[in-house]
Amino acid sequence: MPRDITSAEVLLKDIFGYDAFRPGQGEIVEAVAHGQNVLAIMPTGGGKSLCFQLPALMREGVTVVISPLIALMRDQVRGLREAGVAAGALTSGNTQEETDAVWDMLHSGQLKLLYLAPERLASGGTQRMLHQAGVSLIAVDEAHCVSQWGHDFRPDYLRIGELRRALSVPLAAFTATADEETRVEMVNRLFDGVQPTTFLRGFDRPNIHLAFQPKDGPRQQILGFAAARRGQSGIVYCGTRAKTEGIAKALRDEGHAACHYHGGMEADDRRHVEERFATEDGLIVCATVAFGMGVDKPDIRWVAHADLPKSIEAYYQEIGRAGRDGAPAETMTLYGPEDIRLRRAQIDEGMAPPERRQADHGRLNALLGLAEALGCRRQALLAYFGEAAEPCGNCDLCDRPPDLFDATDAVRKALSAALRTGESFGAGHLIDILLGRDTDKVQQRGHDSLPTFGVGKDLGRGQWQAVFRQMMGRDLMRPDAERHGALVMTERARPILRGEEAIQLRKDVLSKAAEKRPAVKALVSEEHAPMFSALKALRTRFAQEAQLPPYMIFNDKTLIEMAERRPASLDDMARVGGVGAKKLESYGRAFLEVINGTAQEVHPVRRKLAARGTGSLYDALLEVQAALMRGADGTEKPLSCTASALAKVAEVKPDSLDRLERIIGDKRTERFGAAFLDVLRDAG
Repeated sequence: MPRDITSAEVLLKDIFGYDAFRPGQGEIVEAVAHGQNVLAIMPTGGGKSLCFQLPALMREGVTVVISPLIALMRDQVRGLREAGVAAGALTSGNTQEETDAVWDMLHSGQLKLLYLAPERLASGGTQRMLHQAGVSLIAVDEAHCVSQWGHDFRPDYLRIGELRRALSVPLAAFTATADEETRVEMVNRLFDGVQPTTFLRGFDRPNIHLAFQPKDGPRQQILGFAAARRGQSGIVYCGTRAKTEGIAKALRDEGHAACHYHGGMEADDRRHVEERFATEDGLIVCATVAFGMGVDKPDIRWVAHADLPKSIEAYYQEIGRAGRDGAPAETMTLYGPEDIRLRRAQIDEGMAPPERRQADHGRLNALLGLAEALGCRRQALLAYFGEAAEPCGNCDLCDRPPDLFDATDAVRKALSAALRTGESFGAGHLIDILLGRDTDKVQQRGHDSLPTFGVGKDLGRGQWQAVFRQMMGRDLMRPDAERHGALVMTERARPILRGEEAIQLRKDVLSKAAEKRPAVKALVSEEHAPMFSALKALRTRFAQEAQLPPYMIFNDKTLIEMAERRPASLDDMARVGGVGAKKLESYGRAFLEVINGTAQEVHPVRRKLAARGTGSLYDALLEVQAALMRGADGTEKPLSCTASALAKVAEVKPDSLDRLERIIGDKRTERFGAAFLDVLRDAG
């Protein structure tokens, strides 16, 4: 049986260093800890892992965590061990010593969390081992991988439902993005169609700045974006393997620490990049979407897309890798007509059934609608996930509202040009017709005699390109793969063509990226920047000595809070978010020395109490004890409590002499009891 759920707050502070749950976490932890089957859909960076790690500590037995990538598992295990939790992983990447250590912890009953890849479930020996290990809970990370509607389908996830039935234990499934089809399939495959307790938490990540830009020299746009954020960790997602290598080289030529990552690399080379990204501050990885689910780095400060993602779910998950620590983060997504053609062609030429292709076009339409939004992007993004929001003030369109114009006439001219040429040509030729340009192609086909020839001279070529791009983004026209990418009118466009509807578009003549880039969001104010840098340097030294990623010492948000609050004592340090008992004991004094120049010497027991918020009470008891050590009149034989006994009094807070006596004994209760109880009452 789990401990009482009120202990969750104690463990949250003692182990993970946080005073309170993030919105929605507490309810999920309670449901999981009490053995309910749970499906939780939470935003990337919303604290999903804590929602199964904390219940694992509250429940008897072992919690098995099914996770998709070795790098992800290893990072979480290292982070848990750094916080003092008995965790291990059985993966193909283990050394024999690591595997032996996990088995030893299992046999001794010490292990609380065991991480496994889904592929390991194919072994009959794994199920036998889990039967014998005393498993009391299964947690499934990235649970959308069970769904063939999802964007990361993993066939081995299909065995998880069988494991749940075989072990007859509750299951908690977690994912960041899942539309209705994916949710239905998760319920069917993981829970045998019986609806679990479901939590659909808000998708908003208010610390992430959202921005899109039409492509206009995309390599230079990426280089400019990175240059303004020099020294910050970032990811550049690219549509092709060759582009990852080209942009990485261009970044290195500009003096950045950058490398590439894609599925065509040798496994050892990919692992090397993953290790570098985890352990190096300020590294940029240019990657295909092969680099993603294994990223558990909380201090990624920016994510850029050199090419349009394939769907709004993919976009949301990929940008969600930035700012997982809650500190400011930024995104930029580049897109253009060629991206739209490519994504449409991938859907149309795929082997999926018609209803799946239609759904995929809908997902792409949602992303294009976000790219071509006329108002706040966060409102458009959250609306897709069924949430309403006020304008966010943290996207490019809130920073600089776009100029709009009544584009009804221009759109009707463009549609007319396409229809009068048999919907057989792309935007370039249609623009030539609208501008009245006598090209060889126009003359050969007699298109200079069309009524639409030259009717669009009121706009320039760049403006017409923007009109056609926005029409494709609004799904008024689609490239037809069977006609070599010719633009074809959709049903959405007919009311506009017939004059039944009007339409507004953005007056966004393409401009250079540098002119449109919003100001870089500073992590700390200029006043606190030197202290933040000094704390980062100390963190790096500890990380190198321990061979850990820096964020496993303290993440950026914790260092920002230290730099701004300037804690003066271990008690103050314990109140900083992310400073748990073990980390306070391991690193607190060293960080205080950087902040204040010196740090007091403190008894180890007192250091632990500082992390639990009872340090000042311990000090008050110690002061009373010192005053009464030789009795009230100062003539009696010296008497005192041990540090551990005094610490237990501070933690348990007994409310009677009888209860106090059970902790410190009868003689000490006679000497100190009344005074100790007065201190405890005054402390509330």
